Parts: sequence; C-alpha cells; structure tokens
Amino acid sequence: MKKITLKDLGYTASLEKYRLEENLDSFDVGRVISEHKDRYEVKSESGEFDSELIGNLRFGAESKSDLPAVGDWVAISEYDTGKALIHSIYPRHSIIERQAVGKHGEKQIIATNIDYGFIVQSVNRDYNINRLERYLTICNASNVEPVIILSKIDLIDEGELKSILDQIDKRIKNIRVIPVSNESNIGLDKVAAIIKKGKTYCLLGSSGAGKSTLLNKLSGKELMNTAAISEAIDRGKHVTSHRELIVLENGGILIDNPGMREVGIADTTDGLEITFNSIVKLSQSCKFHDCTHLNEKGCAILEAVANGDLDADSYSNFQRMERERAHFESSAEEKKTKDKNFGKMIKSFKKQRNQNKF
Repeated sequence: MKKITLKDLGYTASLEKYRLEENLDSFDVGRVISEHKDRYEVKSESGEFDSELIGNLRFGAESKSDLPAVGDWVAISEYDTGKALIHSIYPRHSIIERQAVGKHGEKQIIATNIDYGFIVQSVNRDYNINRLERYLTICNASNVEPVIILSKIDLIDEGELKSILDQIDKRIKNIRVIPVSNESNIGLDKVAAIIKKGKTYCLLGSSGAGKSTLLNKLSGKELMNTAAISEAIDRGKHVTSHRELIVLENGGILIDNPGMREVGIADTTDGLEITFNSIVKLSQSCKFHDCTHLNEKGCAILEAVANGDLDADSYSNFQRMERERAHFESSAEEKKTKDKNFGKMIKSFKKQRNQNKF
C-alpha cells in the first residue's frame, strides 16, 4: 500500500511557512480525520494517532471553534504507540459552519480547510430547492466552491428530472449541477473529474441522500456503511454517525458527514449576497436607499417579483434566511454581553475574597 504523504493529505507551502514561522518544526504535522468528544484521530506520514489536547489548548479555548475539528491541521508529538498530544492548531483557510442546533447565538463547525462542498440531494424524496439555497449560502459564506449533486435519478423518469433541472436553472445561477445514479453509475465520471489530488471535498446533505454510497463509489471500496432504504417510507437509516476524513487512492480527500436535519443560518451576510446576487443587485435600484423591500412604492425587488422577473419563492426564502441571520447576530451579541458581565462578576468576587483575607 502506498505510503501517505502530507501532500496527499492536502498540505501546502503556506502551511509549511506557518510551521517554520511559529517554531513548530520540532513537532510532527498531522490532519484531524475524525473527532470523538475530547479525542481526535490524527493522520500523519507516520500513521494514525489517537490524540488529545495539551492542557493549554483544552483550558484556554473560549469556544468550541477554538478546538480541533475534522479537516484541521495540527502539531502533534507521539508519547506512546499510536497515541499523540496536540500542541497547536494551524490557521484554517475555510470553515463550513452552521447555527448550532438548539443553541441561539452559537455556531457548529461542520469541517475545516475545505475546497469544494458536494451538496447531495436525492431527487425522489429529499429534493428541496430552498434547502439547496441554504447549503449554497453556507458554502459561499465559507469561501468553498459548491457543486450540486442530484442522486438517485434512476428512481424518477426523464420528465421529472428535467423539471427539477429547469427549476434549479431558474433560481440558481453559475453552479455546477450533476445528476447521478449510484445504481447505474451515470454521472459518477463527472463527479470524479472534479476531484483533484490534495484538494478537500465535503459531502453535505440529509440522511439517506446517498452521500456514503457516493463516497464508496468514488473510492471503489466499501469504506462507509450504508443501510437499506425502507420500501414502506422510502427513507434511509441514519448511518454515518460522525464526520470522517478519507484519503482516496486516486487523489483527493473526502469528508463524509452525518445527515443534517437542520441547516441553520449564522453570520452569513457575504454568503447571502453571493447566493442571492440578483436580489442584491435589484436592491440597488430601489427608489429609497433605506427600502425594506416589503411594501414600498418604487421597490425594484417587489416590482421584479410582480413582473415575474424574480422568483417569488426564492425571494421568500432569502427573507427567511436574512431574518435568521439577523436573529443569530443579535443572539450572539447578547450572549457575548452576558459572558462579559459574568466574567466581571467572577473577577469582582475574587477581588472581594482576597480583600477579606486581610
């Protein structure tokens, strides 16, 4: 079996420059391939290591984003056979993240150092163009190139597929869309042609969309377990339980993800502007510079919707995500203020306690 090199894992000259500038050359370099609570599986040229954080990293982290995530480059030292300590996390060139489920004002990292986001939706049950726009926004906010992969096209007829492609073409511009069938292998060659050595690709989508099957097809191996689809409800079982980075023998690095039921929007202003570029451009032609685009006369967006030049459903989806973004940012600011006040209270308590000692 061919020995894995750092270049195979996606290591770049800029990362090596950082390593030398930060005096990390006494440590080995590795990449986080899976995460399990407070332990991390790290792959390096020497092998794979069950790794944990040194105390400074663990206790100095102000939020979860300061901790390693799948895709991160880290400085490690081996302390026992197959075990290592993580001393530092290298800078990330991209972070795919969403609003943490059930936690207002907090973000959850999906994966880091990603070059392409493969947005996988099955056309027979999972297809939802509003959700596609959500994934696109997350990718655009992260400076990750999105590619839409429509899976299981063998389960619908040509007319249904054409209807879906026409709808996507109407609402989503300048994004590659690849229909595939994991049964007949249609379209898999087009996906494989995008994968380049040293580049990292993150699979995004719901459970049962066909992400793990696609990964198995691209690798030529049964790397990920896949469950049968229930004929009664046509829904796949939740198979992938955690994020995992896999290096393909023919080049490229793929990260599989658990299915996401919720794709919450965080602070994604840039992502929204890229995804809904036509709406942003129209807003510049509104009569009033403070137009809310809700009921004003002279609103270019409302006129475009009324004339059929702008898809009403797309604008409605944009409004929902914009409200989510605004709510997230206000929640994050509120949380920041609370944390700051709590910190002041603790500091005051310690000061008072020290004074009482004398």
